[in-house]
Amino acid sequence: MTQTATRKVSELGRLQSGGNSVAQKVRRRFFAFFLISGFCSILYEVIWLRLAMAQFGVTITMTSTVISVFMAGLGLGSWAVGKLTRRLDQQPHFPRLRAYALTELLIGIGSLVVPYELLLGRRLLESAELSSSLGYYAVAGLWLITAMLPWCVCMGATFPVAMWALREGEDEDNGHSFSYLYVANVLGALCGTVLPLFLIEILGFRNTLHVGGLLNLLLAMWAFALSKQGERQHSEPVVRAGLPAPSAENSTIYLSLLFATGLTSMGMEVVWIRLYTPYLGTEVYAFATILGIYLGATSLGSVWYRRQKAKAWEYSAALWSTLGVAAMLPLWTASPRVTFHVPANPFFTANAARVLLGIAPFTMWLGFLTPMLVDRISGGDPDKAGRAYAVNVTGCILGPLLAGFLLLPNISERWSLGILAAICFLAGGWFALSPREGKVSRLPVRQLVFAASLVVSIVLVFTAHSYESRFQDKLVLRDNTATVTATTVDMRKRLLVNGIGMTGLTPITKFMAHLPLALLDRPPERALDICFGMGTTYRALLSWGIHADAAELVPSVPAVFHYFHPDAPQILKSPFGRVIVDDGRRFLERTEESYDLITIDPPPPVEAAGSSLLYSKEIYAVAKRKLRPGGILAQWLPEGDPEVQTAAVKALTESFPHVRVFVSIQGWGIHMLASDAPIPSWNAVKLAQQLPASAKSDLVEWGPYATAEAQFAAVLNNEISPDAVIGKAPTVGAMTDDRPVNEYYLLRRLRKRNWRKHLHLAGVQ
Repeated sequence: MTQTATRKVSELGRLQSGGNSVAQKVRRRFFAFFLISGFCSILYEVIWLRLAMAQFGVTITMTSTVISVFMAGLGLGSWAVGKLTRRLDQQPHFPRLRAYALTELLIGIGSLVVPYELLLGRRLLESAELSSSLGYYAVAGLWLITAMLPWCVCMGATFPVAMWALREGEDEDNGHSFSYLYVANVLGALCGTVLPLFLIEILGFRNTLHVGGLLNLLLAMWAFALSKQGERQHSEPVVRAGLPAPSAENSTIYLSLLFATGLTSMGMEVVWIRLYTPYLGTEVYAFATILGIYLGATSLGSVWYRRQKAKAWEYSAALWSTLGVAAMLPLWTASPRVTFHVPANPFFTANAARVLLGIAPFTMWLGFLTPMLVDRISGGDPDKAGRAYAVNVTGCILGPLLAGFLLLPNISERWSLGILAAICFLAGGWFALSPREGKVSRLPVRQLVFAASLVVSIVLVFTAHSYESRFQDKLVLRDNTATVTATTVDMRKRLLVNGIGMTGLTPITKFMAHLPLALLDRPPERALDICFGMGTTYRALLSWGIHADAAELVPSVPAVFHYFHPDAPQILKSPFGRVIVDDGRRFLERTEESYDLITIDPPPPVEAAGSSLLYSKEIYAVAKRKLRPGGILAQWLPEGDPEVQTAAVKALTESFPHVRVFVSIQGWGIHMLASDAPIPSWNAVKLAQQLPASAKSDLVEWGPYATAEAQFAAVLNNEISPDAVIGKAPTVGAMTDDRPVNEYYLLRRLRKRNWRKHLHLAGVQ
């Protein structure tokens, strides 16, 4: 070889080595991009959903609409921009990193714009005065599409744009670029499940959105700066071939499998929430636990695939065969007859262990299989990856709709899970019986694994016990919102929604009607009861012989009214009464009626997710408009820490000029009364004189005192001033939609725990 030729080979080697080094650096930067982008995306989904609930109602229809729009935007952006990259391949000097920077910039802008779009949509709906629920949902859905879809499309575009940018480098791993980005995205989403819980507690929803918007802006600036460097360093982009494309037949099969994974995973998530709510509760931290375990296990599966990607397809037959039995594990871990014991610690409980063992195997398997399928279909081609990801997202949209609106309302959680798992078994059966797939195990081995998984799943279906099986005397109803159980425990009737106790037969719920009505300076004509519960307050309102409306979110709750009150059929037939199945706040906003009394009884616990929407200044502003002059807003606040009580009472005192607070007749929780006019300070005798005979009978029905005068005296003697409640935590602000003090409390309680520990160490009792 001549000296010139040797020098050229050496120079080519250095250039190739340098090119590989640059490509690896670019890949690491994109990993960071997608880590942050995944964090922001889940943050936006959670907060936009919550803001939409505040503006349009906490109904399953509205929640499904928001999530569907979000997912549809991801799928549409992935598919459309993937196609666009193929056209732009004809322009080799197109600034690919700048295209990515533009998507992140637009996402950041959207994070700030969407809250104002949602607020504008609510005002437009108010001006339209839509009394029909169907019309309301139709217009609200169209507005949500207009407000959110463009920004969600930008989020979906990040995958194909990033893959397109990565193809510029001479990198051996280009054929697996989707899974590389997928790992980063899921890890970021995992962080986005946990960290915003603390950010929202400190900053509120809108300021937390600003944090996300700032991160997207920084990503855009970072990517733009890198694109400028790339222009100076490279004159010609290099596009490396990816993995071999599958046959047309196999490509269709793989797309079908991707659709199935999206459908089953998101459908099962809806079922999981019902299965595990009795153990985890209804707090935002409970939902975060399920989502965190889901994403954590998915990320582990994705990392496992990345490490084994060279021979991952060899494992797929076994994974698909066992995916069905993994899908059925929640039936066992959610059974009340199965107990879990974990070492005592404040961060991981036995109930969290139920969720971990129940859903982690299934989601880890999917974390392996989903990126593997997209890699195999796309081979690093952003157009094919965008189409594959869009198919997966389509399944993610339809899964919750199938589970929430078709399966759960008509059959139990057990059979809903069984039907979704059957889809997994169809895929597993194809892999187990097809001689073309899998090269490690012989065909009989795959068949035996599949058959064993099928047998174990059948055993789980027929031997697992549902949560309500622990009750003997019960009435169980299911709808698209919840599973409702009316039962008797220790001779006491109870109402449970998704396994959580809502209320019991107590005179407290009678006082929610009788106390404010007796304090009116005129005979009442119409009242509204928000949150029907057992129907005790609604029944008490009708005992006054007035018109009464009741709004209840869960359709099956009024249907079990008769279990608690023998006269329920007659009460429901009263010409003076009306029960509306709707979100109470949304009904209050759109009703044309005005009321002498609006009584609100948010379901316990006081920390329940979404409950702050019934304690906030925003709902009080609506109630103030719907009350007649001198009318009273009455609200029940269960036991809560001083910060929650302060935030709720402050919201009332900042909304109404006149507020009175009473400890309940049973000594727990407080009645809060508010009005635009002074609330009379009458004694118990005067209040009893205000009651019609039927109302007196209703008030003393369950005691604890025999006369209406004695009942009222017990409450009047326990009046406390609003300032005394506020003085318990004077630095806490009023409850607002943006600052739900009751729902986000973890940092507050951790600080209290540390203070108690320090006081104990200092010898202070």
